[in-house]
Amino acid sequence: MPKSEILSPCGSSEAVFAAARCGADAVYLGVSRFSARRNAANFTFEELETAAEYLHSRGISVHVAINTLISDDEMPDALETLKIVCAADADAIIIQDLGFAEYVKECAPEIERHASTQISVQTPSGFSLLENLGFRTAVLPRELTKEEIGEIRDKTSIRLEAFVHGALCICVSGQCLLSAMLGGRSGNRGLCAQPCRLEFSAPGGTGHDLSLKDLSLIERANELTECGVSLLKIEGRMKRPEYVAAATAALRASLDGKSDPVLNRNLSAVFSRSGFTSAYFDNARGREMFGLRTKEDVLNANGETLSSLRRLYEKEKPCRSVDFHLSSLENEPMTLRAQCDGHEVTVKSDAVPEKANFRPTDESFIKDKLSKCGGTIFSAGNIEINISENLSVPAKEINSLRRSALEKLTKELSKRKEIKFSFPEEKKRTPKKRSGKGLIIRFDSADQLPPALPGDASIICPVGEEKAFLRKLVEKKLIAEIPRGLFGKENELRRLLENAKKEGITRAYCPTLDAVVLAKEAEFELLGGFSLNAFNSKTVSELEKLGVSSIVLSPELTLRQSGAIISNIPTGIFAYGRLPLMLTRNCPVKNGLDCAECGRNSFLTDRKNVKFPVRCRFGCSEVLNSVPIYLGDKKDDINADFSLLWFTTESAEETDATIKKFTSSLPFDGGFTRGLSYRGVF
Repeated sequence: MPKSEILSPCGSSEAVFAAARCGADAVYLGVSRFSARRNAANFTFEELETAAEYLHSRGISVHVAINTLISDDEMPDALETLKIVCAADADAIIIQDLGFAEYVKECAPEIERHASTQISVQTPSGFSLLENLGFRTAVLPRELTKEEIGEIRDKTSIRLEAFVHGALCICVSGQCLLSAMLGGRSGNRGLCAQPCRLEFSAPGGTGHDLSLKDLSLIERANELTECGVSLLKIEGRMKRPEYVAAATAALRASLDGKSDPVLNRNLSAVFSRSGFTSAYFDNARGREMFGLRTKEDVLNANGETLSSLRRLYEKEKPCRSVDFHLSSLENEPMTLRAQCDGHEVTVKSDAVPEKANFRPTDESFIKDKLSKCGGTIFSAGNIEINISENLSVPAKEINSLRRSALEKLTKELSKRKEIKFSFPEEKKRTPKKRSGKGLIIRFDSADQLPPALPGDASIICPVGEEKAFLRKLVEKKLIAEIPRGLFGKENELRRLLENAKKEGITRAYCPTLDAVVLAKEAEFELLGGFSLNAFNSKTVSELEKLGVSSIVLSPELTLRQSGAIISNIPTGIFAYGRLPLMLTRNCPVKNGLDCAECGRNSFLTDRKNVKFPVRCRFGCSEVLNSVPIYLGDKKDDINADFSLLWFTTESAEETDATIKKFTSSLPFDGGFTRGLSYRGVF
């Protein structure tokens, strides 16, 4: 089995040197816009071109992250960015937005597309879908166990990329709205403010029950190789170059079957949060996973540690072998041919070698001079000499030829096949006026059902709970809600969907691509959920191609943006409810309460004493907003086919009152928010 490749983060030009000189096989980086780490230094287009040339000459691939959600207004700029990235000879584009992924396929079909972990795919079926969509590589969620990774590998042939070291968010990537809702800085748009690192306390918990230690599987890298992971990814585009050097060098040593205790200590010192964890991989989730960046952690990254790590990459290291053939014949200029990895260059001297007055130049002298490749990426391999008798070849001429040949060869090695780019041809379309009369109501349990419901409303119930709902809603056609978290539960969901069909249910609410492919397989009609992150018209179109027949648009869109979406299928907005802010596989409440004590009815309290309910289902937990969104009195601002009312913690009396207010367009009583409907996200 081939070894996994190392994929290192580069948030700056200095980090490029650190990654390249410490053993990276590939790097990933962002440009000035549309990067999920917009607060990193990132690269100008000129810097990207320079970095790509440097890296390619060393045989290192360049993956560019254009991995945020992109609005319709921004799409032209995103395509311009793609054009310039292609011109810089990038090897792959890392993508979250499904609509943009399709544009990449249309505009630059030769460049590899890599599915970001932000796409939020968790199951073998989901990864098979990504493969069918033409993605070359897919980044695994950090929450998977070793066994689950192996199952995905066994059932798909898409290349797998896994995080092996770096920060852990407690929320499943692509499913976090906490930063967006609390301050408008969207994690899906590259500006997460990391509010989860602040105080969010579960009853009896740690006090910081949304903050996890950093991940580290570096010393177990070969286990990931055995699981079929092709790329081992180090998190850290916002971290210093010394961190990149330490993590890359330690991972290279691990893959080579070595261990450097000093380097491992320095890696821990340069950045950690109360140490490291491998609990997801080991299926050992729990309180010991949680940790903070402490004062001691900060002080560990002292000057001595940083100086030691800088020495790992301060000088160029040979990484390629070059073969030379020098010809020095009487009455002819000297020629030097240099060959490396199938590339060949030839240089000639300006002067013609003279007859030797005393001692002629011998082959050993020439070989000695050609072998001195110090300060370059080359080391001398095979050297062949063809020299006429009794010639004098000055050392400075040999040195000059060697330098010229290596410079020319470096440029040759940095070249890549030109990636063709063409802008898409699209007809101008205008959004249509939508009725806004449709109503879909989701309940967490049948106990929340009010005495009466609007006659035209569709009802969503959690899959597996259909019978309880049908006892009260004999004449209603239900929509089965598939959970957002499906880790390791694909077959269990298939069984539940089969049972739902037997109860006469034909429609499914699909919050993820995993749900889309599984519900389609079971021949359900598909209602796309808001957590599919449909942020632009192209994404809606791509979801329609996948079988989605109606879609709840991203709650990060403003009402103006959602109303401007062009769609052939009905679109809806999240119009009422405690918006789920996080999906977690490691329940934060379990830090203080066991499941029996919690009873699916607990909460987190922030530093301002605001409470955020936590609800669990299907092995995952959702952190809900402290107050509900309410848009019932703002219907004149809504251009959508339907509104989604999302009941979670409410009693039957509260659901009844809210539905009546909403349908009557009355103001809401009590605390509420307009969400992002007017302010949007950065």
